[in-house]
Amino acid sequence: MIITVDGPAAAGKGTLSLQLAKKYGLAYFDTGMVYRAVGLLMLLNDRDLGDVAKAEEEAGNLSFVKMMELSSNPEFRSSKGGQAASIVSSYPGVRAKLLDMQKNFAKNPVFADGSRANGVIYDGRDTGTVICPQADVKFFVTATPEVRAKRRYDEFVAKGMDAKYEDVLVDVKARDDRDTNRKDSPMKPADDAIILDTTDMGIEDVYNKVVLIIDEKMAKAG
Repeated sequence: MIITVDGPAAAGKGTLSLQLAKKYGLAYFDTGMVYRAVGLLMLLNDRDLGDVAKAEEEAGNLSFVKMMELSSNPEFRSSKGGQAASIVSSYPGVRAKLLDMQKNFAKNPVFADGSRANGVIYDGRDTGTVICPQADVKFFVTATPEVRAKRRYDEFVAKGMDAKYEDVLVDVKARDDRDTNRKDSPMKPADDAIILDTTDMGIEDVYNKVVLIIDEKMAKAG
């Protein structure tokens, strides 16, 4: 089984995807991690971030298991790691190789330890339109910018991070604007995606609704 969970920033994609992966015993692939992985590899291997050829080489050799190993490194989600990810993500060759890696994962999904999985939950942008258009079930999860900003703000506070709701809201709206106005905008659901507006829904309500949809589709598929 292949399930994609797409949508704008802070819509609840990650939380929902992790719950679904656990319930159905599927591999969980956060597609937003691929550029951080390549950026971190460049740093760890003392590569010049401006060396496009080396960045493409690292991207071409990246595997899901390696990416999961790298995710435990303290620099993976640091500001330094984020800057490196931003630089390498601008290289078309890197993007092409990582797109292939993400697409191919659906053919041979594995868990973080490399053991075989019977399917995958893709969490991230373009998952239902570009990365895995053949997915069995596609969801596009959204909510108002104000609600999404509040969720992200609460996450920061829970982690002990210094944050202001107003600043988070500005960032969420700016990101929405960038994504919406890009020529290759990722901010659109697949034609056959199930759109879930979670503005007035708690995560448990969203989860229960999604499980009913998936179970119904599984039953029909036999």
